[in-house]
Order: sequence, then C-alpha cells, then structure tokens
Amino acid sequence: MRLLIALILPWLTFFTIGRPFAGIICLILQITLIGWVPAAIWAVYALSQYNTDKKIERALNRAP
Repeated sequence: MRLLIALILPWLTFFTIGRPFAGIICLILQITLIGWVPAAIWAVYALSQYNTDKKIERALNRAP
C-alpha cells in the first residue's frame, strides 16, 4: 500500500514512515510537475530503506 502512495503522493510516504521534514521538502519538489518523477523515485527509495531498517531491527531483536 505504501508503494502505491509513494508513486501517487510521494510526500505522504515520508509522513507515514516518520520523516516529516523530508515530506515537506518532497511536497515542495512535487508541486512542480517536473519534480514529480524525482519525488516519486526518492519516496520509493526511502520506503525501501525504511523496510530494510525494520527487517534489520527485527533480526537483531531475535538474536540472543
């Protein structure tokens, strides 16, 4: 679901992953039509990093 949000409303993705400052910058970038594509790519990349960080955190919490 977040991937779909990242493609349609990239700025909202940053707010859902807890990065509001980046979300504001992304919104400013997205306001320009030319900036929409870089904003979407940035949001998808940030979402990927967020998911990777969560997986690492879960793996470290399982280790004794």
